[in-house]
Amino acid sequence: MNHIKDHPILMAFVVIVMGVAGLLVATYVENQQQTAVWGGGGPTVVVTEPVRMQTIVEVIESLGTALANESVSLTSKVTDTVRKVNFEDGDYVEAGAILVELTKAEETAMLAEAQATLDETTRQLQRIQNLIDQKLASELQLDEERARKQTATARLEAILARLDDRLIRAPFSGILGFRNVSPGTLLTQNTVVTTLDDINTIKLDFTIPENFLAVVQSGLEVTARSVAYPDEAFKGQVTTVNSRVDPVTRAVSVRANLDNEARLLRPGMLLSVTVTQRKSDAMVVPEESVIPIQSQEYVFTVSADNRAERVMIETGRRRPGIIEVISGLETGQEVITQGVIKIRPGAPVTRNPAG
Repeated sequence: MNHIKDHPILMAFVVIVMGVAGLLVATYVENQQQTAVWGGGGPTVVVTEPVRMQTIVEVIESLGTALANESVSLTSKVTDTVRKVNFEDGDYVEAGAILVELTKAEETAMLAEAQATLDETTRQLQRIQNLIDQKLASELQLDEERARKQTATARLEAILARLDDRLIRAPFSGILGFRNVSPGTLLTQNTVVTTLDDINTIKLDFTIPENFLAVVQSGLEVTARSVAYPDEAFKGQVTTVNSRVDPVTRAVSVRANLDNEARLLRPGMLLSVTVTQRKSDAMVVPEESVIPIQSQEYVFTVSADNRAERVMIETGRRRPGIIEVISGLETGQEVITQGVIKIRPGAPVTRNPAG
């Protein structure tokens, strides 16, 4: 070694030889690695899936508030004392059910008097009619008795109306709120007896940006969800789009009706809303099969001689797990979904189609 050091030319030759040998070794190792990666040692096993047609749903999302289909606070028409309460908190009642009865002793007595008067005038009218038939009474007497009967009938109907005012009824079927009165309570016209809500159908009010105004119309399908029932989806339809756009938020109010036959939803609940804007069939591929290269997008297919072919495609809408293909592929054509990073165009592959 010392002898070589004493000869600079020889030493330079040795360095050059070692450098060339190192370069050859590195090139060999790189070639071997590429051969292993790109399948030079045999076909690369890949997983393929067919291009398929799938329905893509375009939706608009928002938040809305649940409202009762009908809602009222029940009060009394007259000032009087409660005689009887016929309901409990949260009862479901049918339309016309008597909820509260007020004292009615005076009206009952007046009713009896009016009924007796009507009966008497009816009998008197019948007697005059018989006398007319026998030509023993005049038409003037008959007219007078008819007038008396009509007056008695009107008075009876007035008393019946007063009696009915002392009965607080349910104007429609629904669920009652808390009972705010008890027997003996003095009711005034401002006293709220209870609340009544018809929740078999729920009105859902929500807003959408004005740029969706052209596509949202009556009849569109609506799906609502509540955090109280995470596994439930409440279906309905858009019924009304408001005639005005809010100039501050640039949003328009929309109302939909939801079926609530199970009475799970209650007025005032916050609901997440999905409006189905449009449904259409599209050709799709798995999103993991699409390879972006600069501004273009590609997929790998398998040729008849089992070699990878790179195909440029035009993509459209994207949904979780899938991408719409507008052009470049045909339905049923197999695309590589797994093993894409191990292949290059023309590389031999063997398919292991996904089950």
